[in-house]
Amino acid sequence: MSSTRRAFVIMPFGKKKAADGTNIDFDTVYKEFLAPAITAAGLAPHRADADRRGGSIHLDMFQDLLLAEFVVADLTLDNPNVWYEIGVRHALRAGATVLTYALRDRLPFDIAGQRMQRYTLKEGKLDPDLVEAERAALTEAIDAMLGAWRGRRASPVYQQLPSLREPDWKTLKVGDVNEFWQGLEAWQSRVKVALQKQRPGDILVLAEETPNSVLEFEALRTAARTLLRLNRPRYALSVIERARQLDPEDVEARQVEGIALGRAGRYAEAREALRRLADERKDGETLGLLARTWKDECKQIWNTHPQRKLDALVSARDIAGILQSAASAYAAAFRAAPGDHYPGINALTMGRLWEHITGRTSKLPLSLIAAGVGWTADTAIARNKDYWALATRAELALLEDRKDDALDDYSEAAAIAVDNRDRFALDSSSQQLDILGELKFHSEIVAEAARMIDSAEQQLDRLLGEPAKEPAHVVVFSGHMIDDPEVRGEGKEKPPRFPSAKIDAVAARIGAALDEIRAGAGDLGLCGGASGGDLLFAEACLERGIRVELRLARAENAFLAESVTFADPDHRWERSFARVKENPMTTVLVMPEELGPAPKGVSVHDRCNRWILYTALSQGLLRTSFITLWNGEPGDGPGGTRNMVELVRKLTGRQPIIIDPATL
Repeated sequence: MSSTRRAFVIMPFGKKKAADGTNIDFDTVYKEFLAPAITAAGLAPHRADADRRGGSIHLDMFQDLLLAEFVVADLTLDNPNVWYEIGVRHALRAGATVLTYALRDRLPFDIAGQRMQRYTLKEGKLDPDLVEAERAALTEAIDAMLGAWRGRRASPVYQQLPSLREPDWKTLKVGDVNEFWQGLEAWQSRVKVALQKQRPGDILVLAEETPNSVLEFEALRTAARTLLRLNRPRYALSVIERARQLDPEDVEARQVEGIALGRAGRYAEAREALRRLADERKDGETLGLLARTWKDECKQIWNTHPQRKLDALVSARDIAGILQSAASAYAAAFRAAPGDHYPGINALTMGRLWEHITGRTSKLPLSLIAAGVGWTADTAIARNKDYWALATRAELALLEDRKDDALDDYSEAAAIAVDNRDRFALDSSSQQLDILGELKFHSEIVAEAARMIDSAEQQLDRLLGEPAKEPAHVVVFSGHMIDDPEVRGEGKEKPPRFPSAKIDAVAARIGAALDEIRAGAGDLGLCGGASGGDLLFAEACLERGIRVELRLARAENAFLAESVTFADPDHRWERSFARVKENPMTTVLVMPEELGPAPKGVSVHDRCNRWILYTALSQGLLRTSFITLWNGEPGDGPGGTRNMVELVRKLTGRQPIIIDPATL
């Protein structure tokens, strides 16, 4: 995949005279030394327009100095613009800068200690005997800087001011709207839409298309949170680990990691990670998340208790100790953040349930906690009447057996959730009411409140359609298109790969592969929709009652011309595409509509492969299988079947089912 990360190069332009009168062609230095070294480090080199007036810097110059993933500065000459720009960079960013120079024995004292890379000029030109080694050395220097911990302070400004923090790039929008910011805002909008649609696969693709690691970090963190909402904690863990490699000390990322560990059932690790963070910060939010690990463990043990279905109340008594630990932990969080009603209502509910199932009086100051929760919820509602504040006040009234107050607030909260199309909020309340109902806690109020929430969920189903049932099995397919007889075949430019004579044999083998992995009705098949393998796979899925998602790399008309009808004299594949598309069990998603246009230099087919694979993995690796139609040879370009096989092996360690047409 081509890089979208920019390395901004600060240097003189054109031909300039050195102090000894030698003419130096800096454009050649850029093209033959700096740009190749930067590209080899996986970055996209970029220079500003050469038509700058002396003493001024264009708005986009500040933009690059702030947002570029990396800066390389050539300090061979005492060019005032270059020195000024490196000073701005050192003020804005703590690291990610390498200085290069020639003709000098050393650089000035003020920037001593910076990462520097000397190169050699002979009579104003790059030394042909040394340039290759010096390019490699510069690439190595860039790699070393990129691989360094993000907290490392290379800038002399940040070294001298240890309390100085990098500015939030969002607050430093430069100048009027321009192409860069328009593109950035469009990218942010697409991430927001993907979040609303609960599509972490979309977010993971977009995370790889950011101009710098700051944005990648934000996208990865968002994707991990989305995966947690979809109850995919193991995949969320792998994603947040990638985010923490970019910023190990980010508080929210560390919190997400703790939540994911807990949801994955690794409670001891979760508590240790969150306890370390809480010890550092002493904040209520982290303490609340620490308490959540006790609550989740309590629910897990109760859910698997052999007596639960026979007598929920009796089985709950066996977990009373963990329930008390959860209540105490939430109380500690509420003490640390008395303005936050979330830990307070959880402490109160856990505490009252403990009293209910044990018949004893809790040592926690539950009456005081109730008063505090009432105040914080009332204050939050007065500021901004949202679902969670109303649901908290409703639950408080339920705990205190105030039926009318509880039902009034549940009703208003449910209406807000419907208006916001927020299934997650309704589901959260529904689960809480189910637990209270099973334990026969204020049963009359619980039953009426549960009916309100259920009615709101039904309204959302009518507005949005019922949420798709999660597939038990997800199957990813990637495979060769049908051969174009004008290009492939005996005596043609390219050897045969998937000739039309093998269509029936390939179709039968794909069907057999689906049967081998026991994919069936209600499962999900993901593929690209091209003639040949993709459409044969889609047809086989639909025959078995498997839902199909066709994910097209281009707009439909362009996709059909490139990937379906290019070698279709009898319209066999065109008709197949139409039948598959029109089947009610098929969903067609067009990549440029869902993700926006591919960044410059990024193959749309490689992008589509990653889109399909990340989407499948977000459903859970254990429920995902991979089938490929591949002859084992390299493809015609990036993003082919070989690319998908390599991605599957790299990201999952799995070996896909490989169907070689030559063996059929």
